[in-house]
Amino acid sequence: MNTPVATDTELQRLHAENAALRTELEETNQGVLALYAELDQQAEQLKEVSELKSRFLSYMSHEFRTPLGSILSITRLLEEGMDGPLNDEQLKQVRFVSTAAVELRDMVDDLLDLAKIEAGRISISPAWFDLMDLFSALRGMFRPLVEGANHVELVFEEPPALPMLYTDDKKLAQILRNFISNALKFTPQGRVSVSARPEGAAHIRFSVRDTGIGIPGHMLGALFEDFVQVDSPIQKRLRGTGLGLALCRRFAELLGGSVGVHSVVGQGSEFHVIVPIALPEKNDDGS
Repeated sequence: MNTPVATDTELQRLHAENAALRTELEETNQGVLALYAELDQQAEQLKEVSELKSRFLSYMSHEFRTPLGSILSITRLLEEGMDGPLNDEQLKQVRFVSTAAVELRDMVDDLLDLAKIEAGRISISPAWFDLMDLFSALRGMFRPLVEGANHVELVFEEPPALPMLYTDDKKLAQILRNFISNALKFTPQGRVSVSARPEGAAHIRFSVRDTGIGIPGHMLGALFEDFVQVDSPIQKRLRGTGLGLALCRRFAELLGGSVGVHSVVGQGSEFHVIVPIALPEKNDDGS
């Protein structure tokens, strides 16, 4: 006879537990929704901060370019003796100013490229070109730097038979220029070699090897990150933003490729970039 009463009591208890559980779930859902809203707000704030940073870098880069151009023009006129010949000491000082201005201009260009990439405003312009034309242009660019330096030899190795490339030669050249510049910078004496060879059926591997000071193993993993620099006595004497290799990585990714490095302290380093022989055409939707 007591069963219905017990059953009613049990049902009331279950209803009460269900009501409490629903209340708890509703509160949890409200908390999750509030958390999502907060995360969305933080994501929007981070996006705004990133856009502001990119605009700031772009604005400052453009503002720096005008006075740097003026400085380089003036130093060029002074070196050419437009206002009269300079003595050896004056010429040395003018060239020091010119070198410093070029270094600063290169830093500004790196910052501007970084801002463009982060803002998604960097464009890729692929075209067909011959690998030997690229090597010839790079050889001519670095000839003035190595002709008067008896301590290091820059060699462009004869590549095997390779097809025409369809990619952005300017971005690829910028990657290789950075690799070669770093190799020359960190090779007090010895040899810097530039080579190209097939990598599988659809890619080409460009390598820049040097017999320089090498890079510690613990630094290799972060070497292509923003603002990372090799900790060495040579680096302390030379200025830089630490953006060059980071830009190489990003340019390589834009070209559908990748970068890498192998190095042994005291023996030298090898930087490489692997890119497709033909960059895939973009569809109308940009994919």
